[in-house]
Amino acid sequence: MYEHDVIVVGGGGAGLRAAVAADEAGADVAIVSKLHPVRSHTGAAEGGVNAALHPDDDVEDHAYETMKGADYLADAPAVETFAETIPEEVTRLEHWGMGFSRTEDGRIAQRPFGGMEFPRTAYAGAETGHHMLHTMYEQAVKRGIEVYDEWYVTRLVVSDEPDPSDRTCHGLVAFDIRSGEVSGFRADGGVVLATGGAGQVFEHTTNAIANTGDGMGMAYRAGVPLEDMEFIQFHPTTLPSTGVLITEGVRGEGGILYNSEGERFMFERGYANNAGELASRDVVSRAELTEVDEGRGIKDDHVFLDMRHLGAERINDRLENIVHLAEDFEGVDALEEPMPVKPGAHYTMGGIEVDENGQTCIGGLYAAGECGCVSMHGANRLGGNSLAELLVFGKRAGRHAAGDALEPAEIETGKPEVYEESDVDVPVELGAAESETAVADGGSETGTTLGPAETIEQAVERERDRIERLLERDSDDGEDPAAIRAAVQDAMGLYVNVFREEDGIEEALREIRTARERYQAVAVDDPSRTFNTDLVHTLELRNLLDVAEAIAVSALARTEFRGAHWRASHQERKDEEWLKHTMLSWNDGEPELWYRPVILEGEMQTYEPTARSY
Repeated sequence: MYEHDVIVVGGGGAGLRAAVAADEAGADVAIVSKLHPVRSHTGAAEGGVNAALHPDDDVEDHAYETMKGADYLADAPAVETFAETIPEEVTRLEHWGMGFSRTEDGRIAQRPFGGMEFPRTAYAGAETGHHMLHTMYEQAVKRGIEVYDEWYVTRLVVSDEPDPSDRTCHGLVAFDIRSGEVSGFRADGGVVLATGGAGQVFEHTTNAIANTGDGMGMAYRAGVPLEDMEFIQFHPTTLPSTGVLITEGVRGEGGILYNSEGERFMFERGYANNAGELASRDVVSRAELTEVDEGRGIKDDHVFLDMRHLGAERINDRLENIVHLAEDFEGVDALEEPMPVKPGAHYTMGGIEVDENGQTCIGGLYAAGECGCVSMHGANRLGGNSLAELLVFGKRAGRHAAGDALEPAEIETGKPEVYEESDVDVPVELGAAESETAVADGGSETGTTLGPAETIEQAVERERDRIERLLERDSDDGEDPAAIRAAVQDAMGLYVNVFREEDGIEEALREIRTARERYQAVAVDDPSRTFNTDLVHTLELRNLLDVAEAIAVSALARTEFRGAHWRASHQERKDEEWLKHTMLSWNDGEPELWYRPVILEGEMQTYEPTARSY
């Protein structure tokens, strides 16, 4: 068994920031990650990080535009904590040596981004996440933080009191991908989940193959509610053949979108008469797909993004890697011709319910970054706010897990004694499938009378047994995990995409239920114990199933049009009925949907919902 004060699961931006903060607070901290930290998906973020740095900018404006972008479904304490804190975090990155792009007078350069009225997106060319990731990894190395890379965490070790708010997280179970060793990790202070998003629920996504919702799935099964899972951001500019991201920075620098008729449709078709291409991402994505659906797309599939008019010097200075991506994946010379783009699944606005300090309702369990939902992004995230969020709330989670005193949180976690239940009618049974030989039992750990070490050892033995069953099952008689994964991705792509209809969401839930039942007989074709990626993908699939179901049932329940959530039969925002968070609790395999009010009362201001236009 490995023991540390604080264990951070995931070595991307949020995980590294949490680990450095915990170390600064005096904790013995370690990172456990299925990837080497510099291979984490933070490195794929291109556009920039938002902060009110300029003397003419204002944190209150940043907070307001974040809330407006969220379509008024974010919680004010989180939004204001974020806007107030991010300038010092960006300055700290600069002091750590991050190579930001510069203005002529030496300031950090900032570009316009969608949904904001001031150019507050600091950037490093079009590789901001890459530079940020390496800068923070240098800090982890400098401090001697131990990194268990290529260790895949498969289970949280959580006590089994009936009320999740009474439970305690003692640590986790992981296996070494290189050797096949299954071991326990004990965290005396806390476990911080920083496992990223769940884009692999969809086939066409900007997300890396490793973004499978692991932290969300594990926390959910341990008893932490998932919050606002229906809100998935589809980025409007991805390459059609691969889903590779083309940064919003192209449009921030002046790139334009046009259709097959040569129209600059964001303006000419009235989608965003003021902001045009720099409307929020949900608006631009819907506009593009509407153009395609109405016959004005290119090859009935995509639209064009053009940056040729910016000139080679400016493009190569600020967007050089975009030229390479277009050439490598689409065979297009972006200096001479427009790039094909279409929406792709990009970001999970919802996630593990946490407060401003990163705490879940389970003692000793935290979450930060895309896997968590402090409810800063609400129904739609503004570009440039995700790299910013992971800095602010990664730091806070790391500090709090290490025992540093922070102000008490205003956002409550866990299911209260009195709450609003959902009356959504689902077409299938949700949750765990019944099987005596199930490999996806979904439960928390038993053994509340045992001490932490004994509880972890018990969990390790269970996980070893589960993995052995997977490896020993005859693949000729078992289900193929790749086929199950593809079926889930197809269903989500068809029915829970940008445009959603009730019948389609119900069909997605049926497909997910079938996939969950098939998963009970899943088998791993590769019997090896070393670098068994087939086994890794099979274990990841367990999380994808739970997360996909959470997204779909939450989408079915919310009968309104808000932010990234579009419903064909509900084409209006219904503030009187739906200014509330969609919450989903696992309940030992029998999910329950319920609601929590949105907090719009902040210290800076009260955020009164108004018509959202750009």
